[in-house]
Amino acid sequence: MTTWSTSSTGFPTMTESKSKLSLSLKQMLSIKRSRLRKIALWVGAVSGGKTIASLFALFIAIRRAQGTGLIVIVGKTLQTIERNIIEPMQRYELYGDMATQVFHTRGSNTAIILGKEVHLVGANDARSEEKIRGATVEIAYVDEATLLPLGFWEMLLTRLRVDGARLLATTNPGSFNHWLRQQFILQAEQKNMIVFHFTMDDNPSLTAEYMADMKASFVGAFYDRFILGLWTNAEGAIYDQWEPKKHQIAWADLPAMWKLIAVGVDYGTTNPTAALLLGIALNVDDLGRPHPKLYLIDEYRYESVTERQKLTDAQLSLELRNWLAEPHLQPWQPRLTPDYIILDPSAASFRVQLAQDGVISTQAENDVLYGIRTVSSLLSAGALLVTERCTGWIKEVTEYVWDAKASEKGEDKPVKANDHSMDAARYAITTTENIWRQHIKLAA
Repeated sequence: MTTWSTSSTGFPTMTESKSKLSLSLKQMLSIKRSRLRKIALWVGAVSGGKTIASLFALFIAIRRAQGTGLIVIVGKTLQTIERNIIEPMQRYELYGDMATQVFHTRGSNTAIILGKEVHLVGANDARSEEKIRGATVEIAYVDEATLLPLGFWEMLLTRLRVDGARLLATTNPGSFNHWLRQQFILQAEQKNMIVFHFTMDDNPSLTAEYMADMKASFVGAFYDRFILGLWTNAEGAIYDQWEPKKHQIAWADLPAMWKLIAVGVDYGTTNPTAALLLGIALNVDDLGRPHPKLYLIDEYRYESVTERQKLTDAQLSLELRNWLAEPHLQPWQPRLTPDYIILDPSAASFRVQLAQDGVISTQAENDVLYGIRTVSSLLSAGALLVTERCTGWIKEVTEYVWDAKASEKGEDKPVKANDHSMDAARYAITTTENIWRQHIKLAA
């Protein structure tokens, strides 16, 4: 039996029989002090313990909710809410019997937590604020606040209009000039806000090996933000961890592929069209331990400027289908076909043409920053390799850079150039993450 109580020091605690949850003093202090202000923000490095502490605070807030307004959990998408919030709350080893009182059907926009209805709200663009307009909110929890549009955050604050209403939020740091830092963290007292900063060293459950692995998973701005917990501007090459000697291999040296996961397609008329074939091999290292990796195996690319001819959608569809029919693996490998054709979400006309030609495509996940972070982590971990057949990707990777002007405004954006093969690979990788993540572990 797991029960909530208050210790002699005033800290909230959990009395449990089988739960393995162990909170540090810093985590307990943050849970207790989060009630001192209307807005509480846990910010810092990945795996710093901020999510565990904030969800502990959320359990307490839900338990004490008076029913005067809605309880909402907000994230970039419903899928990220399920992965980052609901699934951890259902882990018995973290929250004991409380976890058995978290009920959710995947894909549903509601959950039942401690017997109370909780609304799950995706906020991936400025229009998302319409989802909460007119609502009265008693308890709000925000996952990765830096990813939300400012308009949504401001609208959410106006919805906290009942006595005792609270907003709990977590985030990794972003740009030095991000609105959350400039307009809220630096003005926390005026905004009735309390901020808790966490690093990996604040999480007592991490092993030295895990911390070393995480530190090896990031470089540049992502290292500063996700490992050091610093607010810093992105600048220079986006994939500055790219090393041809480390990441590029000969096509002839490809290991046996377990699966051809997908072909990611970035569609262009005046701009190039690029298609990248993504596979996964379940390698083992010299000691016989599993060491699976992703491979960008082959690439189709058509540049109308170079070829001095624009292709119609029908012509481009034929070219792509002919390329798909070609052998992409060595003759000794079993013949495999990609499970998914993942298409640029803006390519509506080409999607229709492909469907008419018998090719069913999947719309790409297009969270650019999340995709860049994922590809960066794969490169840093040595878990993404590229063959010399991917000429467009290899040509673009060193020229794909951050937009300095956007950074001055607190935004992380790539320059819209040298990005066609970059986008195609990102589409394939991030849209199929649920498949390869079962085998390749990266930072959460």
